[in-house]
This record gives sequence, structure tokens and C-alpha cells, in this order.
Amino acid sequence: MEERPETELISIPATPRASTPEALTPSGQRSPRPPAASSGAGGGGGGGGGGKAPSAAWTPTSFISPRFLSPIGTPMKRVLVNMKGYLEEVGHLTKLNPQDAWLPITESRNGNAHYAAFHNLNAGVGFQALLLPVAFAFLGWSWGILSLTIAYCWQLYTLWILVQLHEAVPGKRYNRYVELAQAAFGEKLGLWLAVFPTVYLSAGTATALILIGGETMKLFFQIVCGPLCSSNPLTTVEWYLVFTSLCIVLSQLPNLNSIAGLSLVGAVTAITYSTMVWVLSVSQERPPTISYEPLSLPSFSASVFSVMNALGIVAFAFRGHNLVLEIQATMPSTFKHPAHVPMWKGAKVAYFFIAMCLFPVAIGGFWAYGNQMPQGGILNALYGFHSHDIPRGLLAMTFLLVVFNCLSSFQIYSMPVFDSFEASYTSRTNRPCSIWVRSGFRVFYGFVNFFIGVALPFLSSLAGLLGGLTLPVTFAYPCFMWVLIKRPAKYSFNWYFNWILGWLGIAFSLAFSIGGIWSMVNSGLKLKFFKPN
Repeated sequence: MEERPETELISIPATPRASTPEALTPSGQRSPRPPAASSGAGGGGGGGGGGKAPSAAWTPTSFISPRFLSPIGTPMKRVLVNMKGYLEEVGHLTKLNPQDAWLPITESRNGNAHYAAFHNLNAGVGFQALLLPVAFAFLGWSWGILSLTIAYCWQLYTLWILVQLHEAVPGKRYNRYVELAQAAFGEKLGLWLAVFPTVYLSAGTATALILIGGETMKLFFQIVCGPLCSSNPLTTVEWYLVFTSLCIVLSQLPNLNSIAGLSLVGAVTAITYSTMVWVLSVSQERPPTISYEPLSLPSFSASVFSVMNALGIVAFAFRGHNLVLEIQATMPSTFKHPAHVPMWKGAKVAYFFIAMCLFPVAIGGFWAYGNQMPQGGILNALYGFHSHDIPRGLLAMTFLLVVFNCLSSFQIYSMPVFDSFEASYTSRTNRPCSIWVRSGFRVFYGFVNFFIGVALPFLSSLAGLLGGLTLPVTFAYPCFMWVLIKRPAKYSFNWYFNWILGWLGIAFSLAFSIGGIWSMVNSGLKLKFFKPN
């Protein structure tokens, strides 16, 4: 029988970029073989020759090579090629942790680019955007726009880093921010560096959302009812309790994918009320004594600290990086279809709309109110300056949209904490949480945040301090992780660029935190997101 020429054999492509699915392959219990030490003949286990081992990682299809196929007939060749395609579809051998199937973040893996866009947009736009005009009042036009633009581009770069590092190591998916930090910095150091800012960002944001949501519900009630319902109104703390109860009811949804509908509601309401707030502000007459000069303070040190606090507010506007890996963990990933592709598609769409919300609110709000912007932000200014000029229905709709957005944002920011609670329970008991245990954790968490909000009612005004303390999660740690995991060539541009960005982020974090503390102490802890009525 005439043999086919060598050139007609099916060529096997080089191993693609590593991606790590969460499905066991038929040989899922075997460890990858180490690369052969010698370049000798192909049969048996190769002795310990002196040649260098090839650098390419072993994959489930690396044994199906042209040399392996060449002496085999066409039917057998087709079988092996089909098996290769199957293995590529299934993916790398991934070491699975069975506990992941019990936890809220990794329980469901049917996410897609649409879900990624909804979650990122819900996490990225919120009440912090309403505070940007306050930062502009201290920075002025030039420095305000410049700092906002730099921060946006910087965080977009670190977002791309996190998306790429989710599957940076073959056979491993980093499903949580803390896991990636431990892989980069070491088990203990990574835990210490990542746990505090991520938990503080999740729990602190949830507490601030209770305060803002409760106070907004109170104002909505006052606008809708007017003098008719003011005989025995609820107190502010009682409105906090009402909002917390609604959050607890919604938190009974089991996992991150199950709240995709809520994230869509949060995204739509955030875009809508952000647009309404700045449009309503610029359409009204500006205050007669308006000025666009940065606020002048009595001493140079006070001016410096105020600028640092304002930059911290800008940094806090870009939150949500502590949720990027968790959102990507809800997606299926195979050798041919890695999860970073739909994740990056969804993230790009989300951050386009985030820019369309943040920049108009900051610029339009500062144009409308200048340095007369109150500490509570543009929503407070709109209510204070124009509550009698704007139709009550329009004003009430704006506040209602803020309430819906706070309810939706509470769910996605609380999910990592729910995941931590259940991970601790399942690791001790070696069984999944029952519905009653899961509900108990979420009720407990909701009321803990409620009591913290009642004890610290000024928390929602400390955006500068929150931005400074949590800034490394967004701006610094991802740059360090890229260098430590990807290991670019030493002293290359990539190496210098990421080290410089990382250390700049740490320096800014310290400076912004000091500015936030100074602002808090200087105001006598009397800041409120809304003025008391």
C-alpha cells in the first residue's frame, strides 16, 4: 500500500495560551507528565540524558504529535485526531476543589458576557459617583478632569490585568481576589494584604448603602406624601431598618449568577439616575454667587490635606475590582473557549457606560454648583437648591431609582462575604450549607451592617478615607501580581511600568488615607450624606 507523503499529515498546532476549565477530563486523576529530559527516540520513558527539557507545558494532547501519528494508518489517525479535538474542548487537567460546588460564587458556572456586563456595571456605578463634584470643588476644572481621566485609564489597565491573571497558571482558576493575592505574594502575606481591604470594601460599602438607601427612602416618602403623611413619620434609624429588611429578603438568592437580573436592574437604574441628576442640575439656574475657583482654606497644610481627600474621592469612584475574579469565576472555561474572552467583552461594555455616567456627573455637577457643592454631593445639592423648582414626580423618581440601585448593589458587594461565611462552614463540616444555615448567615450579616450604620452614621461621607484605604485593591496590587506571576523580563519596559504603577498606588493610598482622616477629624465627625430634616 502506498504511503502518503509526510506533508499530507495533519499538523498539530502549538499549545494555545493556558486556560483552565472546571470539568474533569477522562484522565482527571493523573498528574501531568514532566517534559522529557532527552531529545532521543520516541518510545519508552527516556533516560536521564543531558539535554534540556522543553519549556512548553504538558497538555492532554501533547502526546498526539506528527511523529506519533506518522506510522499509524488513516482510520486510527482520525480516531486520535478526534480524541485530540475532544480533549481540547474539555480543556486542561484542572485540579478541582469539590468545595467550590457548594459556595455562592462558584456554585453556578453558566455566566456569559451579558452577565459580566451587568455585574461590572452594577458594581462600578453607584453613590460614589454622586460625590465626584465635591472633589472638583477642591481640585478645580483642570486638576479635576485630569485626575479623573488618569484614574479611569489606570483602573481600566488593572482590570485587564485581573481578567488575564484569572487563568494564568495551567490547571488552576483563581476564583477570588484573595486566592490570586496568595498566589502572587505567598499564602500568609497575600492573606494579610488582601483580606482587610477587600472585606472592608465589601462590608463598608454594604453599610454605606444601608445608610444612603434608608435616608433616600425617607426623602422619597417626604416628597411623595408631603404634609399629608407627616403626623407621625418614621425616624431615620427606622428607615435604615426598612431598607436592611429589603436587602435581607433579596439576599436569599443563592449564588452570584442568580442575581444577574438584580444586577441588570442596578445597572439600568444607575445609568438613569446619574443622567437625570446631572441633566436636572444643568437645566436649572445656577446659584448667583457661584465660583469655579478651588475652595480656599486658611492654611497651606489644610489645603494639601483637602486636595488629598478630594483625590481619595476620585479613587473611590472606581470600585469593583475586588469582584472581578469572582464574576469571571461564574463563567465556563474550556481549552478553546477560555473565560477571559467573554469577561473582557462584558467589562469593556460596562466601563464604557461607567465613563458615560461618571464624567457627566462630575463635570455637569461642578458646572451647576461650583464650589457651593455641599459635602453630600450632587443629589444633596439638587434637593437643597432646586427642590421647589423641579416637579415633585421627577424628583421622587430620581430618589426611587437611587433606592433600587442601592438594593441591587448591596447584593453583589455582599456576595464575597456570604462566600467566606459558607466556605468556613463547609470546610469545618465537609458538607454544603442547608437553606436555613445559608439564610441565617445572610440575616446575621445584614443586621451587623445595620448596627454598624447606626453606630457610625457618618460612614457614608468618608469617601476619601474609604478610597485611600481600598486604593491598593484597584490600583496597586494588580500591577505587583502581574510582575510576580507573569515574570516579565527584568528591567524591561513592562517590568518597570508595573513596579512604578504599583508603588505609586501604595504612596497615593497612604496620602489619600491621611487626607481622609484629616477631613473627618476637621469636620468633627458631623458629615452626613443628606442634611437632617
